[in-house]
Amino acid sequence: MSSSVPCESAVASHTHTSYRRALLALQASQVPFLVGGAYALAYYTGIDRDTKDVDIFVHPSMCARTLEVLRATGYSTELTFPHWLGKALCGEGCIDVIFSSGNGIAQVDETWFMHAVAGNVFGIPVQLCPPEEMLWSKSYVMERERYDGADVMHLLHAYGEQFDWPRLLERFGSHWRVLFSHLILFGFVYPAEQAQIPAWVMQELLHRLQDERHSAPPLDQLCQGTLLSRAQYCIDINGWGYRDARLTPTGRMTAADIAHWTAAIAGMAGKGDANDNPTEEHTSSGRR
Repeated sequence: MSSSVPCESAVASHTHTSYRRALLALQASQVPFLVGGAYALAYYTGIDRDTKDVDIFVHPSMCARTLEVLRATGYSTELTFPHWLGKALCGEGCIDVIFSSGNGIAQVDETWFMHAVAGNVFGIPVQLCPPEEMLWSKSYVMERERYDGADVMHLLHAYGEQFDWPRLLERFGSHWRVLFSHLILFGFVYPAEQAQIPAWVMQELLHRLQDERHSAPPLDQLCQGTLLSRAQYCIDINGWGYRDARLTPTGRMTAADIAHWTAAIAGMAGKGDANDNPTEEHTSSGRR
């Protein structure tokens, strides 16, 4: 496996120079960061995806400092969503400064850095997001306009035998069904490659499923669908009376975070069904 990233060729030379300057400035300022997104995916899977931006992952405590350094190198910066994302823009270049995930679950912590993988982006030695954390964060992305399931399949295909499975199971915790759903689909997508998933992992998750089926259902009317899509389960929260799993204590988001994140759905107008407004409090016959 090469330590360089093939999709660099898709980036125009002037933007390439801008990204190099930004990454070198962060290193000179001793800001710990990891490169993720298309560049890390290309390293792990060999899939060359045309991309115009760079995703860097930082500890939440380092977001403000990261944006400050990028601003000093000529980028205009903003804290786009205070619960997970900042942006830095320069011409056609865009750097996403990520410190969590849109659902607030996959927060960057020290473990990301402990298990980082050495790579090379734009000719600069960098640390890449660990494949386990990439799979963890991508597993929840199931929007109408974006579904990262194929990325999850390709990571499993390329790296399944090398994953730190105990750590991955720990990452998902009580959300193990999300992981299990992807592992089941992997056997459908790649029938001849099922050995990529250790048998003990499938047995462990199957036992959890069987145990859960024999337990009494929880009394709490909780909807965890909002962890998978910010848009498609608004009716469950606003119209059907379910509690939003993103809110503390089950999640990490505040009501203000959720309101800001939900309001941004309007920016996706035209990319899905123009008649579908998921923020409205619809009701439907025969349901609650």
